[in-house]
Amino acid sequence: MDIKDINKVSLEYLSLHDYQELKDVMIEAYRNMPNSYWSESHVQKLISIFPEGQIGIKIDDELAGCALSIIVDDDRWEDSHTYREVTGDYTFSTHTLKGNILYGIDVFIKPKFRGLRLGRRFYDYRKELCEKMNLKGILFGGRLPNYHKFAKQFTPKQYIDKVREREIHDPVLNFQLANDFHVKKVIKNYLEGDKASQEYAAILAWDNVYYTKPRKSAKTDKTIVRLGLVQWQMRLYKGMKELMEQAEFFVDAVSGYRCDFALFPEFFNAPLMAEYNHLSEPDAIRKLASYTEQIRDAFSALAISYNINIITGSMPYLDDGTLYNVGFLCRRDGTIEKYTKIHVTPDESKVWGMKGGDQIQTFNTDCGKIGILICYDVEFPELSRLLALEGMNLLFVPFLTDTQNGYSRVRHCAQARAIENECYVAISGSVGNLPKVQNMDIQFAQSVVFTPCDFSFPTYGIKAEATPNSEMILVADVDMDLLKELNQFGSVRNLKDRRNDLYELRKK
Repeated sequence: MDIKDINKVSLEYLSLHDYQELKDVMIEAYRNMPNSYWSESHVQKLISIFPEGQIGIKIDDELAGCALSIIVDDDRWEDSHTYREVTGDYTFSTHTLKGNILYGIDVFIKPKFRGLRLGRRFYDYRKELCEKMNLKGILFGGRLPNYHKFAKQFTPKQYIDKVREREIHDPVLNFQLANDFHVKKVIKNYLEGDKASQEYAAILAWDNVYYTKPRKSAKTDKTIVRLGLVQWQMRLYKGMKELMEQAEFFVDAVSGYRCDFALFPEFFNAPLMAEYNHLSEPDAIRKLASYTEQIRDAFSALAISYNINIITGSMPYLDDGTLYNVGFLCRRDGTIEKYTKIHVTPDESKVWGMKGGDQIQTFNTDCGKIGILICYDVEFPELSRLLALEGMNLLFVPFLTDTQNGYSRVRHCAQARAIENECYVAISGSVGNLPKVQNMDIQFAQSVVFTPCDFSFPTYGIKAEATPNSEMILVADVDMDLLKELNQFGSVRNLKDRRNDLYELRKK
């Protein structure tokens, strides 16, 4: 049919008034399979139990094709089954609104309307229906109509591999693979009388990346997460109490905007070393470490009282005489986790005698899995990739840089991590000067939230950025569903397309 002759294409719910036309379309569509059409009672049953699942496309009021479906429970039907079994011997008794899989019973197009990509409209509708109903995905048995031509040469699995590699054309399987379906398994004796497929079928699946498993508790999964970044001004404080008053001011500010996270910079508490400036640098930093647990506990109390997850930046920490650079995730539920800088800078090692940690891990939060890397660590791509492989979607980077070139290293590496790991990256640093504290004279920072670079994200991969070298907060919303969509359907898929046959990355 010439597309120029078409005036109107409409997607509509099926009505029993469409039955005779539906029957005629099926007979014409399945010419090689005699008597392959649904009876009026079958169609009536489908419409009555699940009207949203039965749709047709009309072209200038002529029925061009139909798609029929039911809802089933994946625990029962993801393994081997026949078409007769999954339809309840064609009674559709297997349909249940308590199920979590949309099972495709049939899709057929009138031959004269083929080539208009009508099948794609059906599957786009089914995908949207899955998302609307919070179903886990779509499942169905896909015929292999050209397999009979190659049955003596290839097993069904070999045939499917040849189709996937574009060496063989299969009109059904090619279409499904092009529409983001993947083959779960091959089933024998799926559809009685399907001689063209030798009664084999490929069980095809599409996964709904927005699916949320129903919960029995009051907990909800957040899809929009609000980040509050603290760009901290270095200044002298009279003591711990005054430092934490300033910290609470920022926590109060970002929680007032209902942020889910507050991120502080690396060594934000360095002003407390002014009291020990008469000591050697190694001794002064160890004196600063004596405040760390007290600051941790104060932040945990703030997290609970202000209902916000706080990433405390980092602080020096003594463990059996060894000095580390650590920070804490203080969750709003009162739990606390510690993270440690893995790669200390040459200056941290030479001047302070600081050692690197040995724990690489993600952290579960009420906003999903997060990762935290302190400053220099973000310049080592292996670390964030390991976190991404554990399911990290948000990476926080508290940093401290004195010069613009040092800042540029952190900034550009952090942005690269967002692209290559398909995640959001938030970096937060300190600004200003700090007299009377050795080895902490000047600071340069611009706090930023980076995104991947694809159509659903900002063109330059920057969600929000602070004014350079000014004390302020930066608040930004990030959409976690966009990451799921990117992972499955992005222009490029940096996580999925890794050549695991050539290389691998693992923890020792």
